[in-house]
Amino acid sequence: MNQSLSIIKLGNPLLRQFSYNVENIKDEPIQTLIDDLIITIKTTNAVGIAAPQVAALHRLFIVASHPNPRYPNAPLMEPIAMINPYIVDHSTETVKGWEGCLSVPGIRGFVPRYQSITVEYTDRNGDINNVKLVDFVARIFQHEYDHLNGIVFLDRVESSQDLISEEEYQKLQNSHT
Repeated sequence: MNQSLSIIKLGNPLLRQFSYNVENIKDEPIQTLIDDLIITIKTTNAVGIAAPQVAALHRLFIVASHPNPRYPNAPLMEPIAMINPYIVDHSTETVKGWEGCLSVPGIRGFVPRYQSITVEYTDRNGDINNVKLVDFVARIFQHEYDHLNGIVFLDRVESSQDLISEEEYQKLQNSHT
């Protein structure tokens, strides 16, 4: 039976390790992990989650942008499992945007990311996909991709001035609506 998984938090050494390629995508444990990650996204109001965040060092994450209390303006898309992903190309332009992370609760960072990226990944059926992602969905991909390499968004902020509490972030969001 599928379940929501426990999220490991900053300080757990697994968050800082490099993840391994998934060799057998169709294996039942990998397919179950994908389903469990999708459930975890739904139960936590996340827009993405990487396998290392649930202590599984696989190069696998889910991108599942949807409006929710944490990201009210997120575009709606179906959850996509991205296995052994990588960035093929990226724009020269970067854009700063607010990011949070289930593994770094209570803090948001104003993080620079490429505005558009072309990525390649294998989906859960074993098919290779090559797609261009822009704006918020590109940001999600880059955030989750970092997790596969032991990087968290705190490593990407340019200054400690670019960090705020989740509470202050919510006040900021509410003042713009």
